[in-house]
Amino acid sequence: MPFRLRLARTRPAIRFLQSIALKFWALSGAYLLLCFLCYWMYGSILAFFLLCFATLGVLYNTEDRLLYYPKLPCNSRIYVPAPSLHNLPYVSIYTKSIDGITLHMFFIPQPEPIMKKAPTLLFLHGNAGNMGHRLENVKGLYNNIQCNILMIEYRGYGLSDGAPSEEGLYMDARAGIEYLYSRNDININEIIVFGRSLGGAVAIDIAMKDDISQRIWCLIVENTFTSIPDMATILIKFKILQYLPLFCYKNKFLSLNKIQSLTVPALFISGRQDKLVPPKMMDKLFEACGSSFKRKVQILDGTHNETWNKSGYYHQIATFLDEIRKSPPPRTASKPWHIDEV
Repeated sequence: MPFRLRLARTRPAIRFLQSIALKFWALSGAYLLLCFLCYWMYGSILAFFLLCFATLGVLYNTEDRLLYYPKLPCNSRIYVPAPSLHNLPYVSIYTKSIDGITLHMFFIPQPEPIMKKAPTLLFLHGNAGNMGHRLENVKGLYNNIQCNILMIEYRGYGLSDGAPSEEGLYMDARAGIEYLYSRNDININEIIVFGRSLGGAVAIDIAMKDDISQRIWCLIVENTFTSIPDMATILIKFKILQYLPLFCYKNKFLSLNKIQSLTVPALFISGRQDKLVPPKMMDKLFEACGSSFKRKVQILDGTHNETWNKSGYYHQIATFLDEIRKSPPPRTASKPWHIDEV
């Protein structure tokens, strides 16, 4: 067949393919133009939200490092000062939390026969260092309150295994209560849960749990906060943090909400010169507390970490415990009854 005749017969097919290609190119071009216009109009907004999402993701995953400081000061994960440095008798204990994490504790007993009659205090420390850095305060409690003391080292702190987390710290405090109930040489009717700063948030959580509240005598919290989101808005000072939903926070420690369900007697010790946790947070916790027997002591010259060495500190704790012992209160909600200032 001549070439021209073959070419004439194929031209309709070529034109058909060309028309399809042109339509595809036109549609593709229109789509690309639409994408460009959308990006030009909304790209900055989309980029902003993507940046915010990425930033929140980074903050969420690094929040543990912003909250927990088990390595401060240096060597805190290696060397834990022993109570014997302060002439305190003690037993070094390793126990398991409910999820299998090995925890390190110090049990500091009163001499017999006082040990079996004395109250026993579970000491929950703050977010930095290890339990050995609180021994001067513990010595003061031991001598002035005449109580046995169990110091617990959270997971990821001192010689304990694991890494700290909100739920993990709650489990560790519970392990301390379980250990005390495993002993037959102490008065389990007078178990005190004490927490300072971050330890106060841990203490509030376990004290309001039904199964734990029936096993403890009272709660003492010192210079603690209402919640981590509240602290974030104060420390970071970004207004946008006020509008972040709770799921953006890995650690929440919602003490203000929890303390409304508290039924055990509670003592709030507030250092009014606290520059880290605003004293008004302690005021809010006290007002919201659901216990029928609650008291707030204001140490006017007390700072965040050194309220315990101010005048009147141990006397106020001893007075609180004596009042509970003499007149055990019903465990129901009521209004606050009095406030002391020192």
